[in-house]
Amino acid sequence: MPNQPSSSFSELVDRLGPRIDAALDVSTQLGDGCPASLREAMRYSLLAPGKRLRPMLVLLAAEACGGALEAAMPAACAVEMVHAYSLIHDDLPAMDDDDLRRGRPTCHKAFDEATAILAGDALLTLAFEVLAREIQPPQTAATCCAMLAHAAGACNMVGGQADDMAEDGDLDGSPNLEPRMLGQLKSIHNRKTGAMLRVSLQLGAIIARADDEQTAILDAYGRRIGLAFQITDDLLDVRSNEADVGKRVGKDASHGKLTFPGLLGLDPSAQYAGQLVTEAYERLKPFGAQAEGLQALARYILERNR
Repeated sequence: MPNQPSSSFSELVDRLGPRIDAALDVSTQLGDGCPASLREAMRYSLLAPGKRLRPMLVLLAAEACGGALEAAMPAACAVEMVHAYSLIHDDLPAMDDDDLRRGRPTCHKAFDEATAILAGDALLTLAFEVLAREIQPPQTAATCCAMLAHAAGACNMVGGQADDMAEDGDLDGSPNLEPRMLGQLKSIHNRKTGAMLRVSLQLGAIIARADDEQTAILDAYGRRIGLAFQITDDLLDVRSNEADVGKRVGKDASHGKLTFPGLLGLDPSAQYAGQLVTEAYERLKPFGAQAEGLQALARYILERNR
């Protein structure tokens, strides 16, 4: 277990959360051409109460590399838009079929399925509009667009979701099954969850004009917290109740899905997450005090209860 960073996660939320929310609010005012019902559904999902982990990673990575928060804010908004789109679509009946998200009805329950699909589509495209229009210089904007598209696309987030849906979690007792299944599980979540966390850090780094060493450090940190995040998510699905996490729990087991607790057990999974966060801390040492925010966020991932 790593030592407590001098900066706490609640302090990060107080410092960065209102700035992120204000920027998201402005970016979704939109023009007269957007139907009111579509704009309402987009804002319902995007501005729902949340920790804003991905936009925080963008800003904290930029800060660690000596960049300005305001220069990185458009990228912070863009990753949260892509994240919100993915949640809207994941909650649909054809996917995870969830009724609750962050303690509120999911988008397709609050509106309808067609509106939810369109709201997700609109948030995804708006993310790239914001990057292309607001990141400077244009060459950096183009690089950011390419990086985010790759992280959110068929070989990463979408592909990981496809494999996760196809996985039946059947532990048939075959020899050497656990190492093989563990590798498969890591592959799914390094793409489904980890890719968007890593690209958040990468966007912050490129906007801050980080050097190769800084970029590599942030990527190593991101790989570890991405996997730790998913392990903790799996543990919450087993250990928590619906009121605590704001969404339906126990669904992974009921669907026969492969999870870290199902494969490794509860305590070994928690220990593995702790090991990953400790390793993430170690990777940040070259940044010194500039990485205190990233340290606090890593510890939150390990200790979160929702």
